Amino acid sequence: MAEKLKIIPLGGLNEIGKNMTAYEYGGEIIVVDCGMAFPGDDMYGIDCVIPDVTYLIKNRSRLRGLFITHGHEDHIGAIPYVLKQVNMPIYCTRFTAGLIKLKLQEHRLLDSTKLVTVEAGQTVKAGKFQVEFIHVNHSIADSVAFAIHTRMGVVVHTGDFKIDSTPIDGEVIDLARFGALGKEGVLALLADSTNVERPGYTMSERMVGKTFQRQFTGCKQRIIVTTFASNVHRIQQIIDAAAACGRKVAVTGRSMENIMKVSTELGYMKIPKGVLMDINRIKGLPPQQQVIITTGSQGEEMSALYRMAFSTHKQIDIGPQDKVIISASAIPGNEVTVGRVINELFRKGADVVYDKADMLHVSGHACQEELKIIHALTKPKFFIPLHGEQRMLQIHKRVAEAMGMDPRNICVAENGSVIELTTKHMKCEASVPAGEVFVDGSGVGEVGAVVLNDRKLLAEDGMVVVVLSMSSHDHRLLCEPEIVTRGFVYVKESEELLQELRELAMSTVDGMAARRRKDDNEVCRAVRSAVSSYLYKHTKRSPMIIPMVTKL
Repeated sequence: MAEKLKIIPLGGLNEIGKNMTAYEYGGEIIVVDCGMAFPGDDMYGIDCVIPDVTYLIKNRSRLRGLFITHGHEDHIGAIPYVLKQVNMPIYCTRFTAGLIKLKLQEHRLLDSTKLVTVEAGQTVKAGKFQVEFIHVNHSIADSVAFAIHTRMGVVVHTGDFKIDSTPIDGEVIDLARFGALGKEGVLALLADSTNVERPGYTMSERMVGKTFQRQFTGCKQRIIVTTFASNVHRIQQIIDAAAACGRKVAVTGRSMENIMKVSTELGYMKIPKGVLMDINRIKGLPPQQQVIITTGSQGEEMSALYRMAFSTHKQIDIGPQDKVIISASAIPGNEVTVGRVINELFRKGADVVYDKADMLHVSGHACQEELKIIHALTKPKFFIPLHGEQRMLQIHKRVAEAMGMDPRNICVAENGSVIELTTKHMKCEASVPAGEVFVDGSGVGEVGAVVLNDRKLLAEDGMVVVVLSMSSHDHRLLCEPEIVTRGFVYVKESEELLQELRELAMSTVDGMAARRRKDDNEVCRAVRSAVSSYLYKHTKRSPMIIPMVTKL
């Protein structure tokens, strides 16, 4: 029988975030990435969404390791939650390991986890797999792609990447290695589709550094800059621009402080002597000598920039003496929250610079021409687009076809699809569980679709509680039912409606046969049905109806 390699995406397809892919060969499994996604607006109370790892739990004895491409939340955010269910060694580069370590400490998992750091260029043996780390450029330091070697052939998994010929750390993407693999023969390519809708090339990170220089030079105001905490190279450029203009720098926001600590300790960020100051001390300097780097580029409610904008930050008050630079683009879905913060900053009289036209942000993902270069270098037999919504995956398929690939050798899959490869054929017929698992506080997976639906109902239409006091002797109502509402109507103005509900509940119970009244569930069902129909007919709303029977 022909050997088979199975590729099972468990997250990251038809969505942004939650990236996770399992590779299965010779009875053994390795996993690439373990990310989370941010909750949608309709996921009330949910903190984050992680992949369903039922398949990995079922096959835990066959797991040989978790390989991480880079340290962004959509690739490492689910690690602590998944490790509590399936423990496996983690392989990643030094900076990524530093960020994962913070998570493991927070969840008290550091001692029970084997965390192995690997340099780009090295290869790790994990069971029947040999995983080669290849340096790529991205908006976070120490990002890699993987060449996964098996006896059947090589699979190239790009992770998130772009081709930057003038990167801040001087380490250009290892295109030569991609080309060498292509000459040896690549069985399959799995590539990032995030930016595939954009033609051309992604701009170099250095362009943003020039913008900072221009914005800082001659500015008499205090400068507050917000960007993604994980973008170490961007932060480095802000610090360099501040130092060149004779300004001191302070940092605020927990994630920003954590990243600064990790990146300086590991040598990924070089801070000129005497430039960094405590936020409480920097306030004593004249405005033209201050730069504050803060979290909050996505308008997050708990972030430092949000607190500054809405006057709840303990150290910083924003006013006309400030220039606020937002060096990030809104992640799809966050536009409203970002807009709210920008409006509030304007209201405070601050000078806000947020226009994309001024090169304040460049993407970390490859555009079409860069993706074509990777396709051309690797010359894969099979292709599976990763990381993106349906339209992105389909456009990436078209890009591959334009490069001369046979459409039958391209698979636009779903999360949970089992893609089977032999050296000659690819098929995708089976599937494994791969839904969403909701994290709410310390609960993982406790909130399901039913609870979310209830929360949605409560948020949209509120609730009505009908308290029925009944005799335990002859099961009749002892008094008029009590109606309690929350988020449905303002009680004082709706007394007439509530009285009608009381009468309706009474007549419903009184109209039931004696034997049916004995069963509390029957009573609740009948009252719920009657009240629900009545309210929809008269108010066109469907609040949650909760009948409660108390026996006296």
